[in-house]
Amino acid sequence: MTRNKKIGLGVLILAAAGGGGWYATHRGPEPTEVQVVKVGREDLQAKVSANGKVQAQRKVDMSATIPGQVTRIAVEEGDAVKKGQFLLQIDPVNPRSAARSSEASLRALERDVESARASADQAKADLDRAEKNHKAGIIPDADLDRARTALATRRADLQGAERRVEQAGASLEGAQDQLSKTTVRAPMDGIVTAKRVEEGEVAVVGVLNQPGTVLLQISDMSVVETEMEVDETSIPSVKLSQEALIRIDAYPNRTFHGVVTEVGSSPIVKEANSTEAIKFKVKIQIKDPPEGIKPGLSVQADILTGFRAQAIVVPIQALVVRDIERKPGESVKPGAPRDEEGVYLMDAGKAKFLPIQSGLLGELSLEVTSGLKGGETVISGPFKALRTLKPDDPVKLEDPKKKKDAKPAEN
Repeated sequence: MTRNKKIGLGVLILAAAGGGGWYATHRGPEPTEVQVVKVGREDLQAKVSANGKVQAQRKVDMSATIPGQVTRIAVEEGDAVKKGQFLLQIDPVNPRSAARSSEASLRALERDVESARASADQAKADLDRAEKNHKAGIIPDADLDRARTALATRRADLQGAERRVEQAGASLEGAQDQLSKTTVRAPMDGIVTAKRVEEGEVAVVGVLNQPGTVLLQISDMSVVETEMEVDETSIPSVKLSQEALIRIDAYPNRTFHGVVTEVGSSPIVKEANSTEAIKFKVKIQIKDPPEGIKPGLSVQADILTGFRAQAIVVPIQALVVRDIERKPGESVKPGAPRDEEGVYLMDAGKAKFLPIQSGLLGELSLEVTSGLKGGETVISGPFKALRTLKPDDPVKLEDPKKKKDAKPAEN
């Protein structure tokens, strides 16, 4: 190769290198690879999911109302009982003795009343005679006054005796009530769902802030409900009478139907300094409980909070929330929104931010009530790209081979 040809070739190489450097400098940032979806319509079901436990709608914790030793228990956990059925016996010896003593005192006082009434009747007869004799001039005024005083005294004695009988009757009623409490009977039809004492143990009555001994728990399992814990962010959409789909761990591959019967107005109280999320109590009645269901079983429920037929939807991950841009020095009015929702459209190779208003939230999709008409190309991922994407950033479709060739990391 001649010298002139070598020089010419070198100039071409330098020119090419210089042109490539200028292009790399001035062509701008590399487009971000994104995933896109077409905005369409679909039936959207909004729901709130929560966990909880099965319980009877009506249950009674039967605590001791009189102290004493448990001498007999006639039921076991799981037994069906009828209202008024005998359940257990607390030692009745002392209460029975007190009742008998009160009854004996009452009978004695009743005899005193009879005696006082007879004395009052006699004093009345004496006064009648004294008045006749006084009128006939047989006795002086002093004897008449004494007869009147005697009648008043006997009547006062009678009234006192009658009040003592009433007092003794009240004491007897209290003693009999205490005696009756030694025999514990079922307050309603139901199932014995807990037996907390054994024969020989001593039942203690609650005082002040100390609860008494819980003897038994009776649950009416004819109406079964679940007590759920719903997160504070979801509780505003939960309303009375909403339908729910319930799954019980003890009955796999089965779904039960329920209805919301109670929505708590105050948060569930946790331990002091607890870092757990704030939750609210929601009760759901199970319409079709399985036979033999027991309280305490773990459940998951989907509360159906709304439905929209053929709604305009986008994938949840496509939603972007950003701070509202404000002019320098512009103040924020009280109650004014501080951020706005929107999506990025892929428009001529660039990301275009479009504000939207969202509606119902489904499991994977979000309803768009304004801002989209359907058919638009929305950037739906990946999440890392959406997090850093800015309006007018260059974008391009993600190479589908990357997904296909990607392999899960080995453990």
